[in-house]
Amino acid sequence: MRFSILASGSSGNCIYVSTEQSSVLLDAGVSGKQIQSALEEIAVSGSDLDAILVTHEHQDHIKGVGVVARKFALPVYATEGTWSEMDSQIGQIPLERKRIVAAEEILEFGDLKIQPFRISHDSKEPIGFCFFQGDTKLTVLTDLGFVSDRILEIIQDSNAYILEANHDTEMLRVGPYPWSLKRRILGDKGHLSNQSAGEALVELANNQLTDVYLAHLSQDNNTPELAEITVQSVLQQNRIETYRLHKTYRNRPTTLQVLGQAESLQK
Repeated sequence: MRFSILASGSSGNCIYVSTEQSSVLLDAGVSGKQIQSALEEIAVSGSDLDAILVTHEHQDHIKGVGVVARKFALPVYATEGTWSEMDSQIGQIPLERKRIVAAEEILEFGDLKIQPFRISHDSKEPIGFCFFQGDTKLTVLTDLGFVSDRILEIIQDSNAYILEANHDTEMLRVGPYPWSLKRRILGDKGHLSNQSAGEALVELANNQLTDVYLAHLSQDNNTPELAEITVQSVLQQNRIETYRLHKTYRNRPTTLQVLGQAESLQK
């Protein structure tokens, strides 16, 4: 299984996942032009894509969905609740390309199996995703206020996590956002903080060396360095040394990599 995080942050999110038989985008929250440019940078053609999967209807996850879906004649997969909010925002998609997914029902694209699961966020019916090929597993977990026991059960034993570390709590508390927005971000339907990301990794820790990509960072309430320092500190406090942390980027993709070959990953 290969993957690249084409864009990640509060301004827009898009992830590419592929096997020898299939390839998909998870979210398309930046412009179609940026997505196509990012794909070209990792030597991938948009014409090779099989589908777009959508986690939820917020603009930083759907901005380019309609453009990319129409350009490459792709089906779009989302929950019924997400479709009810997204449909009017992304332009015309032929009915036969509108696909409904349900939490914990497995999707199959050739040798790529995908399991959506429920998350807690301030949107209609949001989901996270696990990707499977053979004995490899990639989990994408962003845009949620807390990590439930059920989520921990579903995502355990992944080879890699793309994990939200949205904000530093103190930066958010003293920052310029109105209190209503701060309360939303900090709430059970908001976003995971750096500290919460680290605590989730503690719960998931096993003896397997695992790569973690700190994702969906707030532009105003976090920095890549602070996210990494905070998560690493939580892991060190719990004497956990089995994770390798990696940065993600707003405006450029991470290097296309194969699970189990992380030594050459961008740091």
